[in-house]
Amino acid sequence: MRDADVRRVLREQLDRSYKGDSTTMIIEELGLCRGTVRVDIAVVNGTLKGYEIKSAQDTLTRLSSQAAIYNQIFDTVTVVVAERHLRAAEAMIPVWWGIQVVTVHKSSSSLMIEPARGESTNPEVDPSSLVQLLWRDEVLKLLDQTNRLRSLRSKPRRVLWDVLARSVSLPELQGMVRRCLKSRSTWRSDAQRKQGDGMYRPCAKLSDSLYQRVLPRSRQCTHRPS
Repeated sequence: MRDADVRRVLREQLDRSYKGDSTTMIIEELGLCRGTVRVDIAVVNGTLKGYEIKSAQDTLTRLSSQAAIYNQIFDTVTVVVAERHLRAAEAMIPVWWGIQVVTVHKSSSSLMIEPARGESTNPEVDPSSLVQLLWRDEVLKLLDQTNRLRSLRSKPRRVLWDVLARSVSLPELQGMVRRCLKSRSTWRSDAQRKQGDGMYRPCAKLSDSLYQRVLPRSRQCTHRPS
């Protein structure tokens, strides 16, 4: 059981769940906190939901550090684990995380993903981390809309992020981030980032527009013009 196998089955489930829903965006490998980590799958609609996959071939070595970042950003998180990881994963994640277990069907050898614990809402989203999902031009536009742009246009993105995060309530910021994520039609690869480039875009793979099919592996990462 490989990560790619679990990802495929999970993605198929999500595709069925949101089929025809133009308000939902499914993003694979969304970079968080300036690319510190990437969540396996993010679902964006009325909430921001993260899925982390731990297949039978994976270890849980990075789960605690990944969880620390996911806890700052997502409204809900579900970990999808091989059966052998279930007990250890339960001890490493918050009680509000959901858990789904991957098993192999004995007769068909196909993978099945079944719920083991329901999810609840994250009680402590961090605005300073959440705002880092926004691209520089998106932050500038939002600051302009809130009449807080003034002389900030030339400031580095960390200053712009901080001003926006302090200028609006958390629910307002969450709505802004979701709308911006869903409005993007292209994404810029990490490979295009320059030293100190304030226009850096976190890269997302496979699904870069409102509800769409999985792209071929050769087209996983699209580039956004500077």
